[in-house]
Amino acid sequence: MNYQMIETDDALASLCQAVRACPAIALDTEFVRTRTYYPQLGLIQLFDGANVALIDPLGISDWSPLKAVLRDTGITKFLHAGSEDLEVFLNAFGELPEPLIDTQILAAFCGRPLSWGFAAMVEEYTGVALDKSESRTDWLARPLSERQCEYAAADVWYLLPIAKKLMIETEAAGWLPAALDECRLMQQRRQEIQAPEEAWRDITNAWQLRTRQLACLQLLADWRLRKARERDMAVNFVVREENLWAVARYMPGSLGELDSLGLSGS
Repeated sequence: MNYQMIETDDALASLCQAVRACPAIALDTEFVRTRTYYPQLGLIQLFDGANVALIDPLGISDWSPLKAVLRDTGITKFLHAGSEDLEVFLNAFGELPEPLIDTQILAAFCGRPLSWGFAAMVEEYTGVALDKSESRTDWLARPLSERQCEYAAADVWYLLPIAKKLMIETEAAGWLPAALDECRLMQQRRQEIQAPEEAWRDITNAWQLRTRQLACLQLLADWRLRKARERDMAVNFVVREENLWAVARYMPGSLGELDSLGLSGS
């Protein structure tokens, strides 16, 4: 398939000007999030029904044209399993696509699995088996390989026509209003920033702790999340979850007791 690389401010402005005339677009992102708290944007894919654009964020400084597209309520934005993509947009631009429709949500209301993957969806609707081997490659490294670009382009090339079919199916099933409400709820949830004092709720096996131990875990998880955001570091690179739980469980009172848990170097 053909795609256009967008690597300059002028190219992005021209693309977005053309896109403003489109009723719907497909969006996707590629990002890296291995050691950082915040996702690092590597690529944005956009398909307007005629042309696929691969937007390279490393060469662009003026994002105002794309932000205008994201805010344009006259353009429906389709994503698939887009929760993490929304986090990328919010972190990178302070904007979320509006209005947003997630094809995974549409598919669920049509009786497909709740976590229906994109490759499975494409194969059912088109018979094409996508090569997903590039999904975990380094999207920050340059130059991007042809295989990476083709993989990224396919994510939006197939999405838009399938989205239109799913809209028809969901409406025929009588579930379209409910599906659109769920898409709005997903968007609202993504805008809610977790309070550090609530971070303990994400700790596996927190329910096993007693009241005093749980209070300790709350303080530790609060501190860990604040440090992760401050340093832009994945939370488990601040302190691993199992170590956090162990400290709350045993509450060592000295470095010696901490060492006895095998955590002095953690």
